[in-house]
Amino acid sequence: MITCTHTEIPDRLALLSGDRATGFLNHGVRAGQEKLPHVAILRASKPIQDESVRWNVGPVREIVEEAMYRFGEARTDADAWLAPRLHATLRLTRAEAADAGLWNFLALAVAPDFVLWRHLPLGTVDDGAPRKTNSARFIGPHYSQAFARLWWSAEMFRDGPDYSPAEAACANQDMINTALRLSAIDHKPTALALVSALQGFTDTGVTRLGDRVNALCTAVNVAGSTLMYEVIAPDDPPRHDALTEWIADAESMPAVPWESLPEGPDDGTARRSSLELLSRMFARFAAEAPLRDRGRSGAAHD
Repeated sequence: MITCTHTEIPDRLALLSGDRATGFLNHGVRAGQEKLPHVAILRASKPIQDESVRWNVGPVREIVEEAMYRFGEARTDADAWLAPRLHATLRLTRAEAADAGLWNFLALAVAPDFVLWRHLPLGTVDDGAPRKTNSARFIGPHYSQAFARLWWSAEMFRDGPDYSPAEAACANQDMINTALRLSAIDHKPTALALVSALQGFTDTGVTRLGDRVNALCTAVNVAGSTLMYEVIAPDDPPRHDALTEWIADAESMPAVPWESLPEGPDDGTARRSSLELLSRMFARFAAEAPLRDRGRSGAAHD
């Protein structure tokens, strides 16, 4: 067993069903005032039969602790650093990553302290009661759960072995919170064109960056209902053999670097012509997409 400041954690990853996990998330746990029942969680979990070292907890725990140490004063900044390193440490197929039980186990048995550190709101609510972490950060969908959102962001926004687009996407909370919900980003040129638009916003120093990102994502999603991005901007199929080889290399891989980005699987990059076409299209969307009328919404709220 590996010892952390909060509890002992297992040596190996496992699967914890959502039904079983829900029963452990009482108000005290979500407020950070009570410890999770460690032994009961382990008993409720299902071991992973694969004996590969990629299921070892130690490397994951190490990068999580480093993220909390590095970004203690700016918790949201941890996402851009941690996402590519989590992806390169947890070498998974998409089918494996689609099993919510893995992320539930990570959040409740391996690093509940990270979930609270990253997502517990500060202060108290109006009635003086302690604030609580949203349960979706422990056991929610892939775009909300504390670890799944990072892994899937790295997966969807990487360009083959290059994690730099994923790093850029995760540096903007509106991008990671909104775009990750869009089915359109399963198309690699679409995902990377969104990042290109985000970088354009950043380079030009636009105001209301969050509103612009959300407006762009809405426009891309709406246009995707009539425009088939896969048709107008075709892409090459991923090289599954390269992904399989990258996963197999987990047996001998060193720890991910902390000062430079790791390398992902060399399973194919987005077709440049398609990426350029969609980047131009999304630049037009960005210029034309209406921004939220904050004055009107504020007046309505008042």
